[in-house]
Amino acid sequence: MKVTEDSVVQHIKNKNERAILFIIAQYGGLLTAIIKRHLNYQQQDCEECMDDVLLAIWNNIHCFNPDKNTFKQWIAAIAKYKAIDYQRRQITLQNKQFTVSEWDDAMLKAEEPSDRGRVDELLEQLTDSERAIFEKYYLEGTPSHEIAHAFNAKESWVHNKLSRGRKKLKNFLLNNNEG
Repeated sequence: MKVTEDSVVQHIKNKNERAILFIIAQYGGLLTAIIKRHLNYQQQDCEECMDDVLLAIWNNIHCFNPDKNTFKQWIAAIAKYKAIDYQRRQITLQNKQFTVSEWDDAMLKAEEPSDRGRVDELLEQLTDSERAIFEKYYLEGTPSHEIAHAFNAKESWVHNKLSRGRKKLKNFLLNNNEG
């Protein structure tokens, strides 16, 4: 059965993955515009927020009430509030005392064994591929396009791995600092 505007809700309830493709095709521009308005056009965050919006639609379809609003209005509201959550999270992370982006060359190229041990401890939080990419990009200074070529992948994949790795490291640092 083909997914249409009238049947998209039922398809999601039935866990038909084609419904997500329909939402992206039909409402992707609207959702992206809403997200970008709140996230200041930061591409990586916008993409991750969009993924969270689609997941929220998928997981919370039982909350949709056609008597209260249209499906389009409902998903627009989800996008707005997810984007606001992302924006708040960004502000919170920026206000923390340390972030991965603030590491300086002295920390990354630490000559003292204790400093290098701290870097190794952080990098252990990453998967093998993330760690290899981090080491090449941050420690060796290899450009992202060369890393992409070495992994036979697109440069956007490298940036995605770096972004997700930074988030993992931030969470690790925040959890250990507050613990």
